[in-house]
Amino acid sequence: MAKPRNKKSNFSSLKFVPRFLGKVYRTNPGLFIANVILRLLKSLIPIALLWVGKEIIDEVIFQVDLDTKELNRLYWLIGIELFLAIISDVFNRLIGLTDGLLGDLYSNSSSIELIQKTAKVELASLEDSEFYDKLERARQQTTSRVTLMSNVLSQIQDIITIISLISGLIYFYPILILLLVISIIPSFINELKYSQSTYSLQKSWTPERRELDYMRMIGASDITAKEIKLFGLADFISNTFKRISDKYYLANRKLAIKKSLWGGTFHILGDLAYYGAYIFIVLKAVAGFVTIGDLTFLAGSFSRLRGQLQTVFSRFSNITQSAMYLQDYFEFVDMDFSNTSSDSFREAPTEFKDRIRFENVSFRYPQSEKNVLNSISFDLLKGEKLALVGENGAGKTTLIKLLLRLYEPTEGQILMDGVPVQEYRKQDYQKMLGAIFQDFVKYYLTAKINIAVGNIDEEHNTEKIKNAAVQSLANDVIESLPEGYEQGLGRRFKKGAELSGGQWQKIALARAYMSDAPIIILDEPTSALDARAESEVFQRFIALTEDRTSIIISHRFSTVRMADRILVLQGGEILEMGTHEELLANPQLYAELYELQAEGYR
Repeated sequence: MAKPRNKKSNFSSLKFVPRFLGKVYRTNPGLFIANVILRLLKSLIPIALLWVGKEIIDEVIFQVDLDTKELNRLYWLIGIELFLAIISDVFNRLIGLTDGLLGDLYSNSSSIELIQKTAKVELASLEDSEFYDKLERARQQTTSRVTLMSNVLSQIQDIITIISLISGLIYFYPILILLLVISIIPSFINELKYSQSTYSLQKSWTPERRELDYMRMIGASDITAKEIKLFGLADFISNTFKRISDKYYLANRKLAIKKSLWGGTFHILGDLAYYGAYIFIVLKAVAGFVTIGDLTFLAGSFSRLRGQLQTVFSRFSNITQSAMYLQDYFEFVDMDFSNTSSDSFREAPTEFKDRIRFENVSFRYPQSEKNVLNSISFDLLKGEKLALVGENGAGKTTLIKLLLRLYEPTEGQILMDGVPVQEYRKQDYQKMLGAIFQDFVKYYLTAKINIAVGNIDEEHNTEKIKNAAVQSLANDVIESLPEGYEQGLGRRFKKGAELSGGQWQKIALARAYMSDAPIIILDEPTSALDARAESEVFQRFIALTEDRTSIIISHRFSTVRMADRILVLQGGEILEMGTHEELLANPQLYAELYELQAEGYR
């Protein structure tokens, strides 16, 4: 579990609040300024209401002449109080409206910022659990910190109100301020202490809360429903969820009980100080030192001031706690994921002239001591069709991810026409490669968008999208849908159409044909297709990429033999390389796997 932050960090996190307000302001300056002005005006209404109330009471007792019925001033005072009450309600509604609109705008902008920042994170980092915990905490702040804006602005508003109320008390009896401090400070210290403890608990339990979210998701999902029913996993999932959630509940309950006990004790102390002040005011009124109107003003001001101070101190505790969570967000978006100055990048070519070379490339995952790939060296020639073969875990997909620069080599380098690929801006280099993986993403969007993601700049090029669908055999699937290319896919949203595994693969394959990249990579993208469909897909793929370089990963040797050259991996190393015929003539792994597969068809 995470090490708790000290009290200093509790307050130091407040440095993020001005930056946060600046971001809120930039989402809509007009709304933000209107909100601040409304709050400033609203902050002066409480003292005005109390003072008008005092004047009304004194007017009734001392000034009204019942014989002459001279009630004009009284009516004016009542009218002023009514106006203040109405305008206070109007201000509250307008403040609530602008709060909600600004909150929505900030939530949207921060979510977009997080999406853009996450796109720059190395894949290896996203696959690290500790880093993902940090990302998860940052993601939660895009919505859960929206109330922080309202709290900060309300704090400023209430502080102005408090200053006006304190001025009224000082005008009569300054000693009341001392009693007020005694009634409030202990509760404030208690709230501050436990806000830190709550944050520490939440942070230290981030992995467990992620596990709870995962269990909740797989326990109630159409994707997992078949296996849960078939394997009878409902009890296992619910018991796992209960075990983790019960541990979290017990830790949280312990903290909540301590907070309530100390909070109750300090509140009683505060009540004693408050009623001491109230008795003091009443005795002054009985002795004739203040009028009945003054009594109501002082009692009302003290009561209102105490309530305002409790709110301010409690809210300050919430603000510091929210700021600590906000710190998680800003620390994430401030992370620098670029290792090289943009000025030092080469201009990326639109194609390569000769070859891409792997030169003694090794790779291992962060915090792992074992290499996934060891000293890989080979050339990918321009226009070549290269197939990668090997048993599961041999490193085929990892090699592809290194070529795509989703990972960076731990040792060695990859060169394009003699130039290390790291010298090109990553996003420019990646435009030269198109890839479809076996674990492709099923986007629960329209069929048109599912194909267009292969080259999203061509989203509105209907002819290109339809042509890609024809080439991948997805056109028959799409034409059978009620709304064709505008049909939503998947059951996540209303009217979405569910597809079979093979139909989804044809849709995903169309993305490869959307790409204009000179290098196309297919990583087991046809595993759900029948043999006839797979053969036709690859025959088309070979023909349609005649002028391009391609890499194919497949376990079916009828497909692999179409390649110009085959590279065989075993244990993260290159075992063999050659044509289909050359490898069959050499009785090693490829020939063994080929014979095993061929045996199944005899």
